[in-house]
Amino acid sequence: MARSVPSDARAPARDPTRSGESSGRGHWPDAALRRWRQRQRRGAGDSGGSGGSARRRRRARGGAMSLEIEATDVIKVILQFCKENGLTESFNAIQNECHVSLNTVDSIENFVADVNAGRWDVLLPQVAQLKLPRAKLEALYEQVVLEMVELRELDTARAMLRQTAVLQALRAEDPERYARLDALCGRAYADARDLYGAGSSKEQRRAALANALSAEVAMVPPSRLMAIVGHAVKWQQSQGLLPPGTAYDLFRGTAASQRDEVETYPTSLAAKVVFGAKTHPEVAVFSPDGTMLATGSTDGFIEVWEPSSGRLKKDLTYQADELFMMHDEAVLALAFNRESSVLVSGSLDGKVKVWRVSSGQCLRRFDHAHSQGVTCVALSRDGTQVLSGSYDGSIRVHGLKSGRMIKEFRGHTSYVQDVLYSADGSQIISCSSDATVRVWDVKTCEQLHAFRPPASGGAGEREDPGVLSIALHPLHPEQLFVCSQSSSLHLMHLSGQVIRAMQSGKREGGDFRAMALSPRGEWAYALGEDSVLYCFATAAGKLEHIMQVHEKEAIGVAHHPHRNLVATFAQEGPLFLWKA
Repeated sequence: MARSVPSDARAPARDPTRSGESSGRGHWPDAALRRWRQRQRRGAGDSGGSGGSARRRRRARGGAMSLEIEATDVIKVILQFCKENGLTESFNAIQNECHVSLNTVDSIENFVADVNAGRWDVLLPQVAQLKLPRAKLEALYEQVVLEMVELRELDTARAMLRQTAVLQALRAEDPERYARLDALCGRAYADARDLYGAGSSKEQRRAALANALSAEVAMVPPSRLMAIVGHAVKWQQSQGLLPPGTAYDLFRGTAASQRDEVETYPTSLAAKVVFGAKTHPEVAVFSPDGTMLATGSTDGFIEVWEPSSGRLKKDLTYQADELFMMHDEAVLALAFNRESSVLVSGSLDGKVKVWRVSSGQCLRRFDHAHSQGVTCVALSRDGTQVLSGSYDGSIRVHGLKSGRMIKEFRGHTSYVQDVLYSADGSQIISCSSDATVRVWDVKTCEQLHAFRPPASGGAGEREDPGVLSIALHPLHPEQLFVCSQSSSLHLMHLSGQVIRAMQSGKREGGDFRAMALSPRGEWAYALGEDSVLYCFATAAGKLEHIMQVHEKEAIGVAHHPHRNLVATFAQEGPLFLWKA
């Protein structure tokens, strides 16, 4: 697991450096600023490194500014997009349901010219997408019928009279006017004076009609939706939120995460995140979509970083405003949901909180999730339940809707170090400092299996080394990687059968503290107490590469879900991001 592990694996992490209080309702301005200032006085970190120290950066702010956008304007932008892309059914459905009319034309000048020239074949399809006063629509359709009669296109004139909704409405409201049009369609000849009235002409009526209709429409630049999106992306680029050349996932509103086709071990430093002199991260996790790295620190802060640069994510507005998700005590556990929209956190005082990442809002809190520190958390596949393990030896399931504990699993005789759901969600798998891995039935809470990874037999190895972390094989969900507080990793079946052992070969002083897997499980990374990262090729079980990643007091390791990017962190120094 990504947290400090005492030498005997049987003592809780030391008390964190505390600074300030919080109400637990989300991110709180007064408490956040108070804690911020206290950290500033402590001299929280330095500004060196590619990641810098987010806690030392201040954002210059002028007077408060607010921009109000009318909902009808948003709907009109969407309607314009539908219109320009020929989505007629969608256009009509939105317009009718929302009772919002677009009433725009590409060019008012061309619109008026079409009316004056009598280009009805061009004009009527445009008018069909506009919401015009009934009187003006009736005048338009009446003019078209009259001109069809003048041209002796009597079949067309009759069809318009009997099939268009506008003229059928005229028939009900003004029978005499409708009857006149019907009579004109039956005449053997047509005279302009009979059609357009004495003292008037076809051209004059067209001009009056053009003037009346043009007052009902507006002209806007084309492709407003795409233009607005383009401006937003350019702003993000100008703020450094999108590195040059970054692909943008418009639907998610984030930079599309890169994927490395070939998995390999890291060899060089990509970025680093500097923390304060009196605080350090106890846990770090990447979001499943690969766009975020979340850390939980001993001072209770939860911060979200850009994985590629190690910079604080300022597109999360609360972080840009120097407000953060937080606990009163050290944060020991973090987990995202499958959509990367929700973050669960557990702390040393036994509390669990559930956050909406986009806003920093606390959606749910469990103040008495456990009687001791929460060491590990996970979310169910449907995101409705939180799974947690604790120093108190229990495993519990909490309902997000009810806000209560709904299940408890007991059997471990020491600290629970890691918990996870099986691939199909029907089982819970846990490991503990009691040196066992246990498999539980989710519905019945019955223990299905309990097993111990074999001892490596190395000199100085503990008699019963605690199991610190577990991870399902990404491609073989019935197989489990097991990391003990020893110099060995094991790939095991969920029934307890050993499939493969991976050993560092170090006799003393190199016991593993944490483990992470590459996205396809081709590589397993074990972080030793000697602050060395051991890189194993899992197919052969062979140690392929070692790398000194910290000077001392290594805590944890995490792997990016799509890229060859590994995060390591320790009690002293920055969090490092390593790339292949």
